[in-house]
Amino acid sequence: MTTKKLGGQSAALANPPTLVGWANVAGKKEGEGPLAPTFDYIDTDDTFGEATWEKSESAMQKQALALALNKAGQPAKTLDWLFAGDLLNQCISSSYAARGQEIPFFGLYGACSTMGEGLALASMTLDGGFGEWAGVAVSSHFCTAERQYRTPLEYGGQRTPTAQWTVTASGAVVLAREGPGPYVTHVTVGKIVDKGITDTNNMGAAMAPAAHDTLLAHFKDTGRSPSFYDMIFTGDLGTLGSELLLELLHRDGYQLKNHADCGCLIFDPEKQDVHCGGSGCGCCASVLTGHILNNMKAGKWKNVLFCPTGALHSPTSSFQGESIPGICHAISISAAK
Repeated sequence: MTTKKLGGQSAALANPPTLVGWANVAGKKEGEGPLAPTFDYIDTDDTFGEATWEKSESAMQKQALALALNKAGQPAKTLDWLFAGDLLNQCISSSYAARGQEIPFFGLYGACSTMGEGLALASMTLDGGFGEWAGVAVSSHFCTAERQYRTPLEYGGQRTPTAQWTVTASGAVVLAREGPGPYVTHVTVGKIVDKGITDTNNMGAAMAPAAHDTLLAHFKDTGRSPSFYDMIFTGDLGTLGSELLLELLHRDGYQLKNHADCGCLIFDPEKQDVHCGGSGCGCCASVLTGHILNNMKAGKWKNVLFCPTGALHSPTSSFQGESIPGICHAISISAAK
């Protein structure tokens, strides 16, 4: 019996699926940042024409998926599977966005790592021959996240220096078994890593050990070194989490000179008061479906390792004094099979 699994956590895809369409939508603050030219649509007031923040996030995700399908030249009914997720309880943004579209649906929760989880599952599904087309869509909204995880905006709570700003954005990709690329060639599925961090306003510290663990596993399983990749993108560690990751890897003899973090890229730290950077499912998803894939399509990068991270806590667990489990998935994207 043949296997596509490499080592303990990775899979090499025999028939790498291709990313045939990708798109993103973003909020007003994100549209004022350095990556604004890479967004397909920027809303002027973050409501996306809806009456509640939760409905706004759902509309945002639905719009991102529609734009990605349009770029792929396919109607929604083409999709064999839709993998979607968000930060809200019971993934309501995703399920409401999929409502009425009649697409077989998997609701995912990986916190800020959900785009990586979705890409891994969609790619392995298509590689296994279980369909020809798959979609991945994720979202986050600053106002819905604040209401669920912290306090309503009207409360006006003070933010700590280590806090990150939940990005209002959605990103979606359409994958196919055949196409011109770029291709998802390898996936490394992360393990839960928990170093005892309990401060929900310091998610970078909680997620950095998970990114470190997954990157080591990826290099070991695939036999690749960091220099194989033109760029290695994590997300969303922010400035503090990125510093911790580089320090941890340095102790293991790795120098990541080709590293960037989506949470550090999406905002301008000098002009926008976001403390340690961006976070949320929509952060790395919008950076992937704009900055990263657009540059790959233009030929700037041929091999990219996309490593979104997630802090898997809930308000209830935090109130009970639980520590924050971290997760990171690594997705290898290449211009060639």
